[in-house]
Amino acid sequence: DMSGPGRGKKCSLCTKILQQIKAMAGDDPDEAAVEKALGKACRALGRRLGRACKRVVKKYREEISEALQNGDQPQDTCAAIGFCEA
Repeated sequence: DMSGPGRGKKCSLCTKILQQIKAMAGDDPDEAAVEKALGKACRALGRRLGRACKRVVKKYREEISEALQNGDQPQDTCAAIGFCEA
């Protein structure tokens, strides 16, 4: 159901960004893998998305890094940093 709460533009943008980072970090990434993925993921998303990605990563680097290392789902992480409704 795409019309429920927490399905706004910001939420889907955040989820997309985190899915990209997660895919690049691989399963069970360590901090170094996450750092590398954070750098590459934004470039991989293209210019328009990449700009938004860089902003999100810059502001929430700690949270995103921790979430990836914990194996949290992108949707949950985006809810935790306020982009999606939990």
